[in-house]
Amino acid sequence: MDMQTGWNENRAVLRGRAAAAPVFSHENHGTRYDTFPLTVRRLSGSEDTLNVVAARPLLEALSVTAGMAVEVEGEVRSFNNKSGRGSRLVITLYAKALRTGEGEDANDLALAGVLCKPPVLRRTPLGREICDLMLAVNRRYGRADYLPCIAWGSLAQRCGDLTVGDGVRLEGRLQSRGYTKVEGGVSQARTAYEISVMRLEQVDPAGLYT
Repeated sequence: MDMQTGWNENRAVLRGRAAAAPVFSHENHGTRYDTFPLTVRRLSGSEDTLNVVAARPLLEALSVTAGMAVEVEGEVRSFNNKSGRGSRLVITLYAKALRTGEGEDANDLALAGVLCKPPVLRRTPLGREICDLMLAVNRRYGRADYLPCIAWGSLAQRCGDLTVGDGVRLEGRLQSRGYTKVEGGVSQARTAYEISVMRLEQVDPAGLYT
């Protein structure tokens, strides 16, 4: 993907297989939206299972079914889960186009926005450096998506020097990660969604408002 594009960029292309048939998600301005899990294989052989939200006419035009190879082009979206169940920040891929998936699995995205929380630089038990970032990406009509990102190694060190309000443009992949949450002495299996950063450049945040 070309890094030199406009501000507040949010573009993603995922290619994999529908892990289940679409089910109703919500209705907005008279349009019904369904959701389905898309399984995308990594080069390592492990898999990410990511939630896709699409308008029903898009799904019906392609006749998406479980096990079907699908390519999704769209934007990474976030919303706050106020139900009290599962993760508080829910990350999905909002589909703008759906096609029959052809070729190897793919997971590519490009984002541009500003950091809205201080970066957190830490180390794994094996000593590898990780940096957690929270990126705010504006939508066209005034709202923003808050997207958790993670960088590794020397890139993590660079990200650790960033501050709130810095503008960045990055390329990476959307991934899922299982973890265990303990509440009231009860362990619960949960899934976190985050963007694994492959490339990052710092840019002038003033461009965000022009």
